[in-house]
Amino acid sequence: MLSQLSPGKARRSASSQLSPGRARRSAAHVTRLTAGRLAVALAVLLVVAVGSVLLGATDLGWQRVLAEVAAQLTGGTSPLSEREAAILWELRVPRVLLGGLVGAALAASGAAFQGVFRNPLADPYLLGAAAGAGMAATLVVALVPSAQDWVVGPLPLAAFAGALSGVALTWLLGRSAGRGTATLLLAGVAVAAFLTAIQTFVQQLHADTLRQVYTWMLGGLSTTGWQEVWLVLPYLALASVVLCGCARLLDVLALGDAEAVSVGVRPARVRLAVLAAASLATAAAVSVSGLIGFVGIVVPHLVRLLAGASYRVVLPLSLIGGAAFLIAADVLARTAFAPAELPIGVVTAFAGAPFFVLVLRTSRRGPE
Repeated sequence: MLSQLSPGKARRSASSQLSPGRARRSAAHVTRLTAGRLAVALAVLLVVAVGSVLLGATDLGWQRVLAEVAAQLTGGTSPLSEREAAILWELRVPRVLLGGLVGAALAASGAAFQGVFRNPLADPYLLGAAAGAGMAATLVVALVPSAQDWVVGPLPLAAFAGALSGVALTWLLGRSAGRGTATLLLAGVAVAAFLTAIQTFVQQLHADTLRQVYTWMLGGLSTTGWQEVWLVLPYLALASVVLCGCARLLDVLALGDAEAVSVGVRPARVRLAVLAAASLATAAAVSVSGLIGFVGIVVPHLVRLLAGASYRVVLPLSLIGGAAFLIAADVLARTAFAPAELPIGVVTAFAGAPFFVLVLRTSRRGPE
C-alpha cells in the first residue's frame, strides 16, 4: 500500500501504475503548462524592459522610440536628436540589458544554490559567493587598475575564483558545525563578513585607485554601458546552459542522495557542476554591478509559489523573473528621487529583507 511506502517508493509505485498513453498525455500537459508560464513570464519581462527604456529624466515618447527603432532597422531618418539618440542607445538600452542579465544571473544562482544545499535560505549574497567575488575583483583592480576594462582576463576569472572559494568555505564551516538551516546561514554571514572586511582593508590601502569601488559595493548600474553587457553575456549564457541542463538532476537530488544513486545519478558530480555554474554567473554579475542582495531569495521563492517546485520550471522562470525584478528595481532606483539616484542594492534590500524574514520563519517551522 502506498501509505506504507517511503515517499520515493510511493512516487515510483504511483508512476508505474500509469499506462504509457496516460503518461504521455500527462507529460504533454506539463510541457504545455510550462510553455504557457514561460510565455507569460517573457511577456512580463518585455513590458518591464520597454517601460524602463521609456522612463527617465528625458521624455523620449514611445511613438518616437518605436520610430527610432524602425529607422535603425530600415536605414531611415531618425526622429531623435543626436543627444536623445545617445541617451537611448548608449545609456538606457545597455542599462536595461545589463540589469536583466545581472538579475537573471543572481536569481538563477540562488535557485541553483537552494537545490544543491536543499536549503531555502541559500543565496549568492548569504553564502559568501557575492562577497568572495567582490573581494577577489577588488584585489585584482588594486593590483592591476586596468583590469577593470578587460572583458576577458583577470577580473572575471578572479571574481569566479573568489565566488567559488566563498561558497566552499561557507559549506565547509556549515558542515563542521551541523546540517541545519540556521547553521549554514550563520556560516555564510561569518564568511561574507570576513571577506568584506578584507575587501574594505584593501580599499583603504588603495583609496585613490579604488574610489569608485565604494559606490560599486552598494550595487548599481549607473555607470554601465555596452562593454559591461558583453562582459556578462558569455558567462551567463554558459552558466544558464549548464544550470538548465542539470535541472532534471536537481529534481532527482531533491529526493535524497540514496534515491539519486539508485537511478544512476552521481550527486557529487552534479553538485560540483551546479556550484561551478552558479558561482560563474554570480561572479560575472558582481564584477559589473557590485553587491546586490536578496535577488536570489525573492525570485526563486516567488517562482515556486506560482509555478511549482520542479527545477525544470524553477530555473528558466528564475532567469526570466530575475531579469524583470532587477530591471523594475533599477527603474525605481533612478526615478523615485530623481534627479538623485539610489543604489539598486538599497532598493532590493528594502524589498528582500522582509521577504527573507518570512522565508526564515517558514523554514524554521519545518524539519532542518
